Amino acid sequence: MQQVLSERLLPRSRSTWLAEALLIMLAALFIAALAQLRIPLQPVPITGQTLAVLLVGMALGARRGALAVVAYLAMSVAGLPFFTGAQSGLAYMSGSTGGYLVGFVPAAALVGWLAEHGWDRTLGKTLLAMLLGNLVIYALGVSWLAVLLGGFLGPKGSLALGLVPFLLGDVLKALVAALLLPTAWMLINEQHALRR
Repeated sequence: MQQVLSERLLPRSRSTWLAEALLIMLAALFIAALAQLRIPLQPVPITGQTLAVLLVGMALGARRGALAVVAYLAMSVAGLPFFTGAQSGLAYMSGSTGGYLVGFVPAAALVGWLAEHGWDRTLGKTLLAMLLGNLVIYALGVSWLAVLLGGFLGPKGSLALGLVPFLLGDVLKALVAALLLPTAWMLINEQHALRR
């Protein structure tokens, strides 16, 4: 198993439970902030929410990444306006986007696990990890949507409504992440080499 970005910056040997909790809370706030980023494309706007979830998963690793997403969801359900569009509450969480929101937890854990195995070091592997993370989110989101609509749309209709409009935006966000993470590792490694 390899270090993830947060472990390189804050080695576990030096971290305390307080530092761990603070890191997780800062990551949850990062997700909340990027959830408010909105590019108004048609028919579906692109938000920064999934990008933040997957970046947090890869940067923190499986356990801490999933905990950061759980903290984000808990704060949002508790009433803080952290969901996209400054929404909050259990009603929003149990609505049409609920499956996607629930899917954030295993998606962050998956990409975090992949980062723990070195998938955040190269463009190709990072891109593949991001696409796999999105696949987890889509699987839960589209399934939830289909159940919520009582099977009214059928499988093709559920995919047309819950997957197709998001593909372009999520591919673009996966590319951004695939550029950011390996670049961050390169800069950290160069800085580390200069200190020697």
